[in-house]
Formats: sequence, structure tokens, C-alpha cells
Amino acid sequence: MKLLGTDSVLVRGEEGIKLYYNEELIDRQGAMPGLIGEPLFGHGSVHSMDGEAHRRRKNTFVQAAYVDEQVERLTPYFEREWTRERDEWIAGGTRSAYDAAVGALGRGIQRWAGLPGTADAKTRFAARLAQIVDGFGAVVEPAYVLAWANRKWCDQHAAELIEAVRAGTLEAREGTALHAWAWHRELDGELLDARLAGIELQNILRPTIAVARFVAFAAKELEARPEWRARIAQESAERGGVLVGGPLAVAFAQEVRRTAPFVPMLPGLAKRDIEFAGETIPAGTRVFIDIQGTNHDPAAWDDAEAFNPERFLGHEDYEALTSFVPQGGGEVPTGHRCPGEKVAIAGLSAAITAMSDPRLAILPEGLEVNRRRFPTKPSSGGRLRSIAKQAGVGCPVEH
Repeated sequence: MKLLGTDSVLVRGEEGIKLYYNEELIDRQGAMPGLIGEPLFGHGSVHSMDGEAHRRRKNTFVQAAYVDEQVERLTPYFEREWTRERDEWIAGGTRSAYDAAVGALGRGIQRWAGLPGTADAKTRFAARLAQIVDGFGAVVEPAYVLAWANRKWCDQHAAELIEAVRAGTLEAREGTALHAWAWHRELDGELLDARLAGIELQNILRPTIAVARFVAFAAKELEARPEWRARIAQESAERGGVLVGGPLAVAFAQEVRRTAPFVPMLPGLAKRDIEFAGETIPAGTRVFIDIQGTNHDPAAWDDAEAFNPERFLGHEDYEALTSFVPQGGGEVPTGHRCPGEKVAIAGLSAAITAMSDPRLAILPEGLEVNRRRFPTKPSSGGRLRSIAKQAGVGCPVEH
């Protein structure tokens, strides 16, 4: 096919995954068009790297966000923030699922990462990072210009945090992402430039906040499946009201990640002529992995188009599912698979449990999805309301 004016090939399924993540055949550097990759990832980020330099920088992401100890340290922050959002809905709050998630995920991940500031300041920073995700692919909309403006502001803010840690005017506790990126050294032994260290710090924060889009899709799927809401609510009650990590909520989260049209494809460049599926892919050709097609591949998934969380029950090692690539494929430590999936699943499962509370209703209006926009989400973001408030139960002075 022709894409962005160049010859391109779209591959999908297990064989497509094996090809796309073979670093001897496919190069990531220069594959993402700058007008899309620059506002989203930042100039010089890990996403454009390959080889030993990539593995060196990727290791800091792994140690900061992927190892189980870090995910366990994050869980209480998500538990607290989603409890707060649920209670605000019960009390009559009107934030959409998407907006609530931007705040809850953003405050939680910033506190975990060691960033300073008030809750309101963290919410504002999270909103800027969320807008970058909203606007980076909408190149013909005003949102794209705003994404560049927010990229500039966020880069400056994050660089100042890194510089303050290095100067000793801001304490960063060892084990936090802020500490990890402030003191990260490249292959040559030199500290990473403060601007670039700040960009990589954002590349832990922003993808976590982007999970808010999955939360909006989860609201849509929960509204259509009251039986799953009841099951998840019962699971939470049996776990003492805990929001994060219930097996049913996790299975529902995984099916949302499989089916939601969030990231449709990712690009690479053929390093040399490649023989694949009876075709020759010439060197220099853009090779796109079809994320949506792979996640819906009928060769890998029974009844692939159906939304069925049951398929994930008992599948704790989701990375072993080759055709499950909602946030990329391959190996986490050495390849390009996103190291933040455990974080995403924790935050999304907490959101799903919170939205399944029987004291809340998910409104059916505004759940349509514009599949011609990238990135997309249900138009309303998923609206939740307190059942008691809708019924007029509560303080009569309020009415």
C-alpha cells in the first residue's frame, strides 16, 4: 500500500509479530514520521532507538516501572485515587470516566514517581500530558497545535525537575522514576541530557495517563454488560472492597485492551530485502504491524470479534500470548514491548471495579466511537452518575 506517500507493507498475526520485532530485519529509527512521533514521544526518546543504546536506556524503564516491586509500590496510590473518584461520583460528581481517569492515574503515577506538588498541580500536569495524547495524531485539528504547545511546556517542566534533583534543591528518593532518570547514564557513561531525561520521565507518566482512554472504553463495555458489573462488584466485596487487581476485573481490563481501537498500528523500516509470505519487501520499505488486526486475528482468538473477558481468566502470563499486542509485542527487557503494561492493568482494573459499584449508573448516551479519528474514545468519555442522586435521595436542601 501507499502510506504517507511511500511504499509500505502492513503485516499482522503471529508471523507478522515475529517479523516486525526482529531487530536484524526491522529498524525503528526514523520509521515514525516526525510530525506524529515528535509531539507524542519527544525528540530523541527511546522509541526511536535500536541495538545496545536502546537496551541500555530501556533497562532504566524496566527497573523503574516493570519489576514487580515497583508495581506493588504503585498499587496503593491507584487504590486511593480511584476510591476518591468513586466516592465523588456517589456524592453526585459528574466527571466522565475519561476525565476521572486522567486525574486518578495522573496523580497516582506522579506520586509514585516522586514528583513534588499539590494534588491540583498534579491534576493539571496530567491534563497537559493527556492532551498531548489526544492531539498528536489529529494533524488537521487545533488539538494538534495545542499538543505541540503542551509538549514544549511539559519538556521544560520535566527538565527543571531533573536539574533540581541534580543540583540538590529537590530530593528524589532512590527507587523512584524521578531519581532513576535524574541519574541515568548512557553507554558512554555520561548523564543523559536534562531535557532528554525529562522526556523519558514523561514517557513513564504519559502512557499511564493515556490508559484513561481504555477506561472510557471500559465504561462503554460495562454499560452494555450489567452482568459483568454485578460479578466485579461482588468480587470486590469479597476482597474487602479492594479495587485493584481482582481476577474478574483484570480479565475485563485485558479484553478491553484487546478490543479497544486505541493504537491501530506501529511503523518500522526494512533494513534489507525481506522475503515474507511469498512477497519481497524491499529495503527501506515502511513495515507496519497491524495492532488491531493482530488483536482480532481469528487464527489466534476464538470468536475474535466478540467481547468476552472469560478468555483471559486463568491467563496470568499475558506476555506469552503472541497475538496479544495492545501496547506492542516482543520482549520487555530486550525488545520494544511497553514496560508499563503491568501499571496499565493495575490502573485499569481499579477503574473497572470502581465503575462497577452498584451505587453508580453508567449512562448509555455518548458512547459512540468515531473510528476515523486517531486516537479515539467514546465521545462522552463515559458518563457516570449516582443512582441515589438521580432518584432524588439525599439532603432535601440540594433539590
